[in-house]
Amino acid sequence: MATEEKTFSDFKLNKQLLNAIADMGFTKPSPIQEKAIPRILAGQDLFGIAQTGTGKTAAFVLPILMKIKYAQGNDPRALILAPTRELVIQIDREIKELAKYTDLRHVCVYGGIGPKTQIEEIQKGVDILVGTPGRVMDIYLKGELVFKQLKVMVLDEADRMMDMGFMPQIRKFLEVIPRKRQNLLFSATLPDKVVTLSEEFLEFPERIEVTPQATPAKLVEQKLYYIPNFLTKINLLGELLADEETFSRVIIFTKSKEHANNIFKFLSRKGKGETRVLHANKGQNSRINAIDSFKDGEVRTLVATDVASRGIDVSSVSHVINFDVPVIYEDYVHRIGRTGRANNTGTALTFCNPAEKYHIGKIQKIIRMQIPVEDLPANLEILPTTKEERQKINKEIDHQKRRENPGFKGAFHEKKERKKDSPYLKALNKKKKSGNRKNKRRR
Repeated sequence: MATEEKTFSDFKLNKQLLNAIADMGFTKPSPIQEKAIPRILAGQDLFGIAQTGTGKTAAFVLPILMKIKYAQGNDPRALILAPTRELVIQIDREIKELAKYTDLRHVCVYGGIGPKTQIEEIQKGVDILVGTPGRVMDIYLKGELVFKQLKVMVLDEADRMMDMGFMPQIRKFLEVIPRKRQNLLFSATLPDKVVTLSEEFLEFPERIEVTPQATPAKLVEQKLYYIPNFLTKINLLGELLADEETFSRVIIFTKSKEHANNIFKFLSRKGKGETRVLHANKGQNSRINAIDSFKDGEVRTLVATDVASRGIDVSSVSHVINFDVPVIYEDYVHRIGRTGRANNTGTALTFCNPAEKYHIGKIQKIIRMQIPVEDLPANLEILPTTKEERQKINKEIDHQKRRENPGFKGAFHEKKERKKDSPYLKALNKKKKSGNRKNKRRR
C-alpha cells in the first residue's frame, strides 16, 4: 500500500505560514523538511546532514517561525549563524518571504560594512538574528546584544564554519547564551571536526540524513576534462560559452582572486554575455549587486571564488564550471550544488590539469563515484605549457607524492643525485681533490 504524500498542512503550521508557503510556490515538503520540521517543533536538538539545494533553510526557519509566533520584547529569541555574508543574506531573504504575514522582526549582520546601521536595526527590536559569527560577536562585545531570551540557536553549514576557523568564536557563544535552549546543526558533509562540534553543541540530538553525506545532487550531471595548462583551460571555456543557448546561466569557480579576475577580463573582452566577478576583495554592495543581477537574469556568467559556493540560491543555473579543482574536497559538493536546484537539472564541468589529478582522486573517494571523463573538442587549440606553470605543476606533484610518501625526495633531488653520480662529475671531483692535496703540500 502506497504511503500518502505529506503536505505542509500536516505539520500543523499556522495560516500565516501556510499562505506564505503557497505564495512561494511550494506544494509539498522536501525530504529534509519532512524529517526535520516535526522534530524541531517537538523541541528536539537536531543534527541534520543534507546536501545543498534540498530546502534545508526552510526546514529550520519554518518551525522557528511557528515556535516564536509573534514579535515580543527587544532581544533575539532565535540566533542563526552561517559562515559567509552571502549565505546570511540568503537565509534572511527566505525568512522575509516565509514571515511576511507575521509581525516577526529579523535582522541580518555581517562584516565587510560598518556595524552602525546593523546596530540601529537591532536597537529597534529583533526576534530572529542571522549573522556571521565574527560580526555577531563584535556587536555583542559592544554591549548591543542581549541573549537572555534566546530559545533556539542554529549553526548552518557547520562544515564550512570549521574550515573557516570559527570554532573559537562558537565556543565563546556557548559561554554567553542560556544553557536551556534548543540547538540545531546542519551540514552537507560530515568531517571529524563537525562530529566533534556536534558532541559539544548538541544534547541527545536526533540525527537525520536525507542523502549519504557528501553526495552530489542527483539532478546534476558531472563531467571531467583533463587539460594541460591554464591557457588551454581558457580556450576550452571560450569554446563552451560560445553555445549561448545551452550555457544560458553559468557560475565559474576558481581557486584564487587572480584567476577570477583574469577569466572575467577574458570573457568581457570576448563578449561572452554580461559577466560579473565575485571574490573577497569586492565590496559588500558590489557582491550583493552581482548576485542579484545574476538571479534576475541580467548577468549570464558569474565568476567566483569559494566565498560564493554556499551563498547563491538560484534555481535556474544551467552549468557550474570548476575552472580549478577545489583543494578543500567538500567544496566540490557545494560548488556543483549551485546547479540542479529546485528539481531543475544542471551540469557541472571540472577542468583538471596534471597537478589537480591528485585532488580529483580524493574528491571521487568522498562522493563515492567516478566523474565521467569527456574528450576535449576536436577543434580546441591546445597551447604549450609555459616554463613557469610547468615548474609550478611539477613542484605541486612532488609535494603530493611527499604527502603520500614522506620518504619521497622529489624530482629536483633526484636530478641532483643523477648529476652527482655522472662519470664526468666524478672525474671532476677527483681532480679537485687531487689539486687540493697538492696545494696543501706546497703550503
